[in-house]
Amino acid sequence: MLLASLGSATVVHAQDASEGIAKYREMLQDGNPAELFEVKGEELWTKKRGPKNASLEQCDLGKGPGVVKGAFVELPRFFKDTGRVQDLESRLLTCMETLQGIDVKKEVSARGFGRGETANVVALATWIAAESKSMRFNLSQKHQSERDMYQVGKRLFFMRGGPHDFSCASCHGEDGKRIRLQELPNLTKNPGDGVGFAAWPAYRVSNGQMWSMQHRLNDCYRQQRFPEPTFASDVTIALGVYMGVNAKGAESIVPAIKR
Repeated sequence: MLLASLGSATVVHAQDASEGIAKYREMLQDGNPAELFEVKGEELWTKKRGPKNASLEQCDLGKGPGVVKGAFVELPRFFKDTGRVQDLESRLLTCMETLQGIDVKKEVSARGFGRGETANVVALATWIAAESKSMRFNLSQKHQSERDMYQVGKRLFFMRGGPHDFSCASCHGEDGKRIRLQELPNLTKNPGDGVGFAAWPAYRVSNGQMWSMQHRLNDCYRQQRFPEPTFASDVTIALGVYMGVNAKGAESIVPAIKR
């Protein structure tokens, strides 16, 4: 009886904690600092920059040059001009390189995450993603490259390694898991993936930064003690395809706010 009572108390405590975190996030959402990044991103979209002194207004995110609304919820996807499957961040780097003449490889290798042009990409991604808020995710699997990337992403998601023998699935492969009283969404299906993949870019209260999915995945690898992938690497894009397809039908809530 005592063990049963303790078990029931633990469940109630966990439920109360989850409700408390949800209320906390709801209160924060009213003053989400992500709005500042949205403003910056919209300005960067129209601002003439780089050696070519051009804007990004002709950037094709998959729905035609300059079309932003609805693009986010269909990414990552295959792009014929690059012959690659790209997510929002990597596609923006392509546009910055081709339209504005910015040396994105140098920027990424020299500055890494959250600095220089990668910080601008995050701001752009925040604004672009916000333009598709409340729309439903519907990633394509028509092209063979898209299907291949899904399978690669799936293998990466379940691949165990590192000093702790962890995988993405160790935390996000089952229902009902939590850490520090916080629920861990199941990213292999909905509705869990709808509050996981569908919630980034998001503002991180704990460090006062705006993170896109690229940064989120990089940090996951860091916490697993894996070698950290570079910004816009094929590894992170493949994982994005896997999670994005799994999130089909989920409503985009970005830009969100996270602990």
